[in-house]
Amino acid sequence: MQDMTYDLLPEGLSDRLPPLAAEAMRVTRAMCDVMATHGYDPVQPPMVEFERSLASRMKGTERRRMVRFVDPASLRTLAMRSDMTVQVGRIAANSLKNAARPLRLSYAGQVLLLKGDGLEPERERLQVGAEIIGTDTVAAAAETVAVAIEALQAAGGEGISVDFTLPDLVDTLAAGALPLDPSAVDAVRRELDAKDAGSLKAAGGAAYLPLLYATGPFDAAIAKLKAIDGGEALSSRIEALQQIAARIGGAARLTLDPTERHGFEYQSWFGFMIYASGVRGALGRGGTYRVTSEGGHDEAATGFSLYPDPLIERRAGSVRAEKLFLPLGHDADAAARLRTIGWSTVAALSKDDEAAALGCTHVLGADGPQPL
Repeated sequence: MQDMTYDLLPEGLSDRLPPLAAEAMRVTRAMCDVMATHGYDPVQPPMVEFERSLASRMKGTERRRMVRFVDPASLRTLAMRSDMTVQVGRIAANSLKNAARPLRLSYAGQVLLLKGDGLEPERERLQVGAEIIGTDTVAAAAETVAVAIEALQAAGGEGISVDFTLPDLVDTLAAGALPLDPSAVDAVRRELDAKDAGSLKAAGGAAYLPLLYATGPFDAAIAKLKAIDGGEALSSRIEALQQIAARIGGAARLTLDPTERHGFEYQSWFGFMIYASGVRGALGRGGTYRVTSEGGHDEAATGFSLYPDPLIERRAGSVRAEKLFLPLGHDADAAARLRTIGWSTVAALSKDDEAAALGCTHVLGADGPQPL
């Protein structure tokens, strides 16, 4: 009996065909080139590691999102990476522990989730990013946001917008200016994230209600945040946000949601999400965090991760690659010169080959490329 699943792929996984594959390669290359120009050195960690290393190096990393299996060699549990940031942290804390700080590293590769999320059923996705290891200063945060914007623009993203957040704000205020019973902190944080004023008051967080309204366009939201009496902890964060915004200038539209926590499980004082017009959902996120090693070494870091698959899908249908058909007996030297200036060539292998059928847009003639 024929196996009807022989050519099927697992749920949430798919082949990337032309022209999507070509656009994915172009986007990856464009983003990596931007990071390289800013001094970020690329690293290439393996797809699989010991689960313990992947799951315990950064606060908030979730085992339940990882595809796990037993290594037949060591009989230990392995996991497919669901986030390359964790691996970069391992490299920095071990192989590059003696490298000068701040250490700038970049990466690009596929990550795999155990299952998709809601409207995003894809389990495999492209992750491209950069990390500054050894510091989480305002200057480092501003640089990562600026580089993320530039990388996204180089990949073809337009109408870029960035939404800032302060992931540890509730914990910081609860320990000082706006005290909370430790048992109420989680509930207050949850209701702020849900933007539920009634439940926030019921949870004992009435003093935190003004934070619900300090959201929206950056200038207006930061003014509302300034009006809240949050002590030195809040004023220092406001000043930091203003410095970051000044570095970005008019490169992107800026907004603020100071209590947003979803997706910022391991970020510390600063986080951001980045969007592009015409593309569904966020295309990336970043912020400050800490990396820990087996020996207890703890190091500050700042970085971002971009997930450009939605941008790739949107652009692939609108970008038509020009290909030059080379007939039998063509001038090989002329074809070589044309490739050096950017042409993609498709050489005929038999007299039956047809330019149009092979997806070509031009034919090499005596006077150079001729459109079909």
